[in-house]
Amino acid sequence: MTEVEVVDAVPTRFTASRWGLLAAFSLVVATTQVLWLTFAPVTVESARALGVSEGLVGDLAVVNPLLFVVLALPAGRFVDRGLHATLTAGALCTVAGALVRLVDTSSYGWQLAGQLLASVAQPLVLTATTTLAARCFPPRERTVAIAVGSAAQFVGVLVGALGGAPLVAAGGLPRLLTAHAVLAVVGSVLLLVMLRVAVVAPVAHRDAHGLRWLRHEPLLWRLAGLLLVGVGVFNAVATWLDPVMAGLGHPGVGGPLIAVTTVAGILGAAVLPGPAAARGHRRTLLAVATACTGAVFVLLVFLNTPVVAGGLLAVLGFVLLAGLPVALEWSEAHVGVARSGTATAFLLLAGNLGGVLLVLAVQPFVGMPRVALGVVALAALPGLWLALRLPRREDPA
Repeated sequence: MTEVEVVDAVPTRFTASRWGLLAAFSLVVATTQVLWLTFAPVTVESARALGVSEGLVGDLAVVNPLLFVVLALPAGRFVDRGLHATLTAGALCTVAGALVRLVDTSSYGWQLAGQLLASVAQPLVLTATTTLAARCFPPRERTVAIAVGSAAQFVGVLVGALGGAPLVAAGGLPRLLTAHAVLAVVGSVLLLVMLRVAVVAPVAHRDAHGLRWLRHEPLLWRLAGLLLVGVGVFNAVATWLDPVMAGLGHPGVGGPLIAVTTVAGILGAAVLPGPAAARGHRRTLLAVATACTGAVFVLLVFLNTPVVAGGLLAVLGFVLLAGLPVALEWSEAHVGVARSGTATAFLLLAGNLGGVLLVLAVQPFVGMPRVALGVVALAALPGLWLALRLPRREDPA
């Protein structure tokens, strides 16, 4: 059974294969995050296996956000001009990056080459999140599709962070790289197949104005500012929570607390955006997320036993990570299908930039854990200001 809907005035018949395409796309999205974080949880073991310093191993993860900042907007433009071609290139770069690393699992040069290819793939894939939803799903299902694609990012982060150490313990770095290559091959092949099977609606009017229109979109700039804060907070937690908790007298609990935050975030990203969009509560959810960020980190300054910290961070993750799909869905509803890829790229670029800036802002205070938590709490203030300046009258979902 098919459903007939309209996308930018183009009649389109959506089939059940759209869910298979979304599943394959989400698997590749998760894979891009896994490849990015391959070496992060096993830095010491990787340095030993590759015969380089731990700093150079860290650089294997740093190339990803650096290239994302450079390539995000061009990738978004590619998505708007040719969704099939861009996702095909993204899938091929993903699998190529994973396989190149297997050429010589003891060579730092081959690992760097693989990371560069995988880093090129990430913006090509992630910036398609809203466009794929808009062109493959009827309006009432788009919020769900965007939420699923966005939540896949956090699933990938969780798998990458938790799966590295057990795989290296079982078979060293070659076992880890092989497992990630298998994941990349399966996801990329499925996506390439589903791109040929699923119905993708054509766009009636393609954007021909480059990036100039972005300067006149205050909603997008405010959403970008919110993602800069939100992603920055999440990255700062993932990077510094372990040493901060150790400094507060709770060593070894950072990893489990990060996992709790991420699992709660995956759940929030999956269930909150739909009701928020349907009821016109996007602004409210984003304001609550930023206010909750400030409150949680102020409380952690004084109440930081592992159990209490776990409860607070679970609440924070649930609302904070839901902000990403909410912002992406709102941007698509506002700018339309023809510009959705560029809008998504702009927002994700801001998020990546925030991830770098807040991590660097907290770094000098890691030795003073309460001050470090206070710095994160202060970062929520401009986010709340931006959230309260969002329009009260929202675009329909």
